[in-house]
Amino acid sequence: MEKTETHFNITTGQGYLFALAATAIWSGNFIVARGLSELIPPVSLAFYRWLTAVLVFAPFALKGVIRERRVLVCHWRYLGITSFLGITCFNTFIYIAGHTTSATNLSLIAISFPVFIILLGRIFFNETLSLGKISGIVLVLFGVICLITRGDLAALGDISLAAGDLWMLAASVIFAVYSILLKHKPEGISLFTLQFTCFSLGLVLLSPFYFWEQAGGADMLLTATTVPAILYVGIFASLAAFLLWNRAIVIIGPSKAGMVYYTLPLFSGTLGVVFLGETLGLVHLVSLVLILGGIVITNR
Repeated sequence: MEKTETHFNITTGQGYLFALAATAIWSGNFIVARGLSELIPPVSLAFYRWLTAVLVFAPFALKGVIRERRVLVCHWRYLGITSFLGITCFNTFIYIAGHTTSATNLSLIAISFPVFIILLGRIFFNETLSLGKISGIVLVLFGVICLITRGDLAALGDISLAAGDLWMLAASVIFAVYSILLKHKPEGISLFTLQFTCFSLGLVLLSPFYFWEQAGGADMLLTATTVPAILYVGIFASLAAFLLWNRAIVIIGPSKAGMVYYTLPLFSGTLGVVFLGETLGLVHLVSLVLILGGIVITNR
């Protein structure tokens, strides 16, 4: 009995560590989005991120794609929409947002996506909304508004003051839709194959926007700073974090892993202070408390 409990505790501990590691890696994506906003155009950063991920992922995933090719072809509409939202749009919006807002704001708004999942579930799937969920949603939305307006509600009248925050808010809504689509993935497609297929299709759909950005005179220098950044978001934030996260879900379940994900602003805020010289104010603390409190109430 003692051995079983010890093994359970070690395994559970590993699950939390995997989830924490994935969250820490993802937090670095926001640092790259903000820190290299002047060196790498947003669409180019997204394009090279997914190009790197596809090239590294291909040797491990192609066998599954070939094996499941008939099912993939049958569900090409689902795959196209999922890839466009989750790969083509989501991270590109984050990189666009990084030009006009802080890494801390990016991560704080990013963790609001579970609330949008609940709202969209109500709209499209007629899922029940309890009083607790409604209260939690109100808290989260108020926290996001507080963050976007920097604590000044009068700033709602001047959207240009929070352009990056609004881009990030749009990215969170898109990620919520993407998450719902993943939840309803077709039978016969493994998660591994689905992820690689979405990476590949998303890259293809992103290509026209990349060439349009290049034609507009966007310039990206391959330097000792930009190359490691691209490798980081392409290998670690796209592949390593994905594998760690999936392993965490297997061990401790999606709900507990999801609660670990809400530590994202703590990592991004710390990294933003250390590497980008950002400052954390009272508005960030208040927004964090409101958003986290609302998410906990919503998911009870």
